[in-house]
Amino acid sequence: TAGSSTIENTQPLVLNYVKGTLALAHNGNLVNAPELRREPAYDGAIFQTTIDSEVIAYHIARERCKVGTAEEAVANAMKKIKGAYSLVISSPRKLIGARDPFGFRPLVIGKRDNAYMPLCIGKRDNAYILTSETCALDTIGATFVRDVLPGEIVTINKDGIKSNLMMHDPKKEARCIFEYIYFARPDSNFDGVSVYHSRIMA
Repeated sequence: TAGSSTIENTQPLVLNYVKGTLALAHNGNLVNAPELRREPAYDGAIFQTTIDSEVIAYHIARERCKVGTAEEAVANAMKKIKGAYSLVISSPRKLIGARDPFGFRPLVIGKRDNAYMPLCIGKRDNAYILTSETCALDTIGATFVRDVLPGEIVTINKDGIKSNLMMHDPKKEARCIFEYIYFARPDSNFDGVSVYHSRIMA
């Protein structure tokens, strides 16, 4: 994400606001981050970081004050933000994953039979994980479930997974070639494509 490598820019960002607490981790870059930061800044908002992740977190928190659920707030914020991103948002009772409508940045769902792992929510035999790369699932002994689709919001709670394809348009999907040839580990897979195989083919 955009911003310098300083301690205040460390993720996940944790927000304490009127509705409670939200933690957010973000992979990607927004093309309209300066615009989205300018409006609340002139209204008196105080930003603690220089990363566009905080801009996303601010708009999610702002929308959460207007709607009934955190996932609705994420959906409304996604209508404002533009660029390449995958998001993981944690509230006390939910884990929410969201992927940009083009699918530039990867996001996958995994599963492991242990509900006491960090960043996992679910029953003892139904613990789910959100991560950018499938190799992270291998590291903790979790199994791959599926990719989060471009424009999809997934909500994970004690009852399982719920999907919202609010911004999914298969005709507008795109991929970032650098994920396959530079950013990702070669033992990962994105959208059914092996990173290692794509590098061999390139």
